[in-house]
Amino acid sequence: MARENATSPRWLNPAEMKAWRRYIVASRRLLEALDTDLAQHELSMADYEILAQLSDAPDRRMRMSELAEVAMLSRSRLSHRMKVMEKAGWVKREACPIDKRGYFAVMTAKGWKAIEAAAPDHVESVRARFVDHLSKGDQSALAEIFERVSDALRKDLKDK
Repeated sequence: MARENATSPRWLNPAEMKAWRRYIVASRRLLEALDTDLAQHELSMADYEILAQLSDAPDRRMRMSELAEVAMLSRSRLSHRMKVMEKAGWVKREACPIDKRGYFAVMTAKGWKAIEAAAPDHVESVRARFVDHLSKGDQSALAEIFERVSDALRKDLKDK
């Protein structure tokens, strides 16, 4: 028999449950659709995000630990994706000269060509599947809402 907690759960009311479920279903469907759209370029959303982050970085290189953080991937997941992407010739790893345990992820010329080819289709997909369904007010509200959620999550991670 399960013991009852000293405090009972704060169950979601119908409006909260509706908002939560609609968010979960829509976000999963959106990411699945974006993944499907990128498949024509032989990229996944994770691959695209890694390449996008590297394309914006100085010299198209980042420390692996920093890349994992900004791409929202665990270090083990990033390591796995890097192996796949290295095999495709999009990225390479280089040892960090000042930190013997650290590595840089570096975008190759082939990786640059891959993101250049995928970016127009990806942005059109994002626009058609997401942005075009939002008013300017919706866009501002969503940006504000998810900034608050992200800040709270970041704070929670730092406190642990």
